[in-house]
Amino acid sequence: MVARLIDEDPEGAYGYSRVALRLASRVAAVREAAGFAAYANQKYSEALAEFRAARRMTGNVDLWPVMADCERGLGRPEKAMEMAGAPEVQKLDKAGQVEMRLVAAGARRDMGQIDAAIVTLQSPELASNSVQPWTARLRYAYADALLAAGREDEAREWFAKAVESDKDGSTDASDRLAEMDGVEFVDAMDEEALDESGSGSEAEAVEAAAIVDAPAPEPVVNDAMDKDAPDHRDDSDD
Repeated sequence: MVARLIDEDPEGAYGYSRVALRLASRVAAVREAAGFAAYANQKYSEALAEFRAARRMTGNVDLWPVMADCERGLGRPEKAMEMAGAPEVQKLDKAGQVEMRLVAAGARRDMGQIDAAIVTLQSPELASNSVQPWTARLRYAYADALLAAGREDEAREWFAKAVESDKDGSTDASDRLAEMDGVEFVDAMDEEALDESGSGSEAEAVEAAAIVDAPAPEPVVNDAMDKDAPDHRDDSDD
């Protein structure tokens, strides 16, 4: 349930994770799931504690980048940078190393070191034309850092590259690119609903005015019905 809800209902996922912890707190997978649920709800201290517990149980380093990002969330970018240079990073797979690079660049930006963040993201993975699961996010982070540094032309180029590799819409690169190009999107459905609502309101107002101004109808007397109507006088006296 944590995995099912965490993207669309992080609070619900967090609630399920607390139940799971009460039932099986000594299971590493439960501690890891609880960590991600807390992380999704920006409960970084709690998430870090759960990730550390899961790591102690398994000895696995896969959670190292997200643990470093929790340090960022707690306002400790220096600690995140320290973790980025730790031996554990060398034990990560390629995806983990790219994730660690993203966290390190974010920590540099937290410390106001924009140029250093740009350099941190420059890597063979960024330069590669091969599209991997991390490619869109890496290109997006690089474009965003370039934009923060005032290098708008380069930023636009990399936002465009991020769009090319973002097949599942994991970033808002297309929106950022459109914004840089001065393109403004209008929701046609909302505009149509607004028009219909406005037209309906005007029509209702005209109809109401007509009703108010219309003369009262004359009463209709149906003589035939009156003549044919049965006599309901009380005949008890007869």
